[in-house]
Amino acid sequence: MIPLVIFIGLVAMLYMRLGKPTDIVTNTALERPVPAFELPLLSDTSRIMTNDNLPDEPFLMNIWGSWCPTCIIEHPFLMKLEERGVNLVGVNYKDDIGDALGYLNKGGDPFSMSIQDLSGQFALDLGLTGAPETFVVDGEGIIRQHIIGEVNESNWQSRIAPCLMVLNDANNNGVSLEPSQVEEACQ
Repeated sequence: MIPLVIFIGLVAMLYMRLGKPTDIVTNTALERPVPAFELPLLSDTSRIMTNDNLPDEPFLMNIWGSWCPTCIIEHPFLMKLEERGVNLVGVNYKDDIGDALGYLNKGGDPFSMSIQDLSGQFALDLGLTGAPETFVVDGEGIIRQHIIGEVNESNWQSRIAPCLMVLNDANNNGVSLEPSQVEEACQ
C-alpha cells in the first residue's frame, strides 16, 4: 500500500508541473550594478575595499578559490589575459587567506586587486552558482555578461572578447550603448 501512495503522490506532483516554465534563472545580477560590498583586500586585509575601488573602465570579475580544481586549470589563461592588458578583479571565494596567497604566489597574480569573500555572500549576491565564474562589468559598474565555469581561449574568442571590445570602445569614446547593442555583443 505504501508504494502505491508514494506513486500516486509523485504522479500528482508531476501533473501539477505540466505546462509550467522550466527555465532556470542562473543570474539575477545581469544588467544591474555590481552589488554593494565592503570586503578586505586579500593582500592587505586591513584595507577595506568597496564599489568605489572598482575600475572605472570595463573589466572582468573572476570568482576563484585555491581549493577549486577548475580554477587551477583556468589560472594560466588568466595570466595570459593579464599579459594582454585585460583588467581582472579577483574575488577570493570562501578560502583560507594563507592558501589563497600561496596559490597566487605559486601561479602568479593576474588580478589588479583581489578581494576576500570569506563568507561567500558577495559572490552569491552576484549570482554565483559555483567557482570559477567570471562577470564582464562595464565602466559604469553594470554587469553585462556572466560566464559559468572556466574562462579559456574558446569562450574568450567567441563570447568574452567581443563583449569587452564593444564595452571598451563605448567607454573610450564616452558613448552610451543601446541595450540592443549590449545584448548582441554580450550574449
